[in-house]
Amino acid sequence: MGAAAGADLILEALLGTIFVLTANTLLRPVVNRINRQPNYTPGVEMTNTVYVIAKREYQKDALALLEQSLEEANYPTSDLVVHPFGANEVEIEAVLLAASVDGEELDRLIARLALEAYISQAFWSPSSSE
Repeated sequence: MGAAAGADLILEALLGTIFVLTANTLLRPVVNRINRQPNYTPGVEMTNTVYVIAKREYQKDALALLEQSLEEANYPTSDLVVHPFGANEVEIEAVLLAASVDGEELDRLIARLALEAYISQAFWSPSSSE
């Protein structure tokens, strides 16, 4: 192997390196754009659930207030469940129908619910389900 063959190999290696670096540099914006796109996941649905913890003896009042508040805010429910919560309280869980939810509006609704003396806690939580 002569000096010319060695120079050819170095030139090929240099051209290969330049090609790989150029391809990586030019493709980086494309990859970044793809990574920023939301995943299309038709099997996953976002749901929002409102929870109210109330004294057991005021369960009906808390349930009625929650239903009325959600109705007035145009948040229809798909499911409404009452669970025991400790010895003296119940947890009312209202799953909202899949709709656009305004977090700030829902926060204000939760704050109004929490003002009631018979409600010890009120909060909402987004979740995903498959």
